[in-house]
Amino acid sequence: MDTNKAITVETMVKAPIEKVWKHWNNPDSINQWCSASPDWETVNAQNDLRVGGEFSSRMQAKDGSMGFDFGGIYTDVIPNQFIAYRMADGRKVEIAFREENGLTHIRETFEKEDQNPEDLQRGGWQAILESFRDFTENN
Repeated sequence: MDTNKAITVETMVKAPIEKVWKHWNNPDSINQWCSASPDWETVNAQNDLRVGGEFSSRMQAKDGSMGFDFGGIYTDVIPNQFIAYRMADGRKVEIAFREENGLTHIRETFEKEDQNPEDLQRGGWQAILESFRDFTENN
């Protein structure tokens, strides 16, 4: 991954890594946490978590005014440690999971796109990561 074209977001989750891994990868959980704001939702998440496996979900405004499909193909999977994938548009994403004293650190690095400002991209991905953290800590 070209780090000059990459953005990294991080969070700490007050949960053991096994619980974090489960919620990160379970389609029913993904439908609950994968949104950048309360007025958006993810529906119809599918996840084949293996190298060469595909994932997809529909992200949309709750009022139906806009939405988009998000998906890709896994290029590396190490259970409870690491996921890498290539999005449908070709950009790469890497996610590292590390347990630290009963907490789980998540570091997500993605190649930025050219249509939106970097701060908007960073903010959106960080908001989704924080939504994941809140969901996992409360479920």
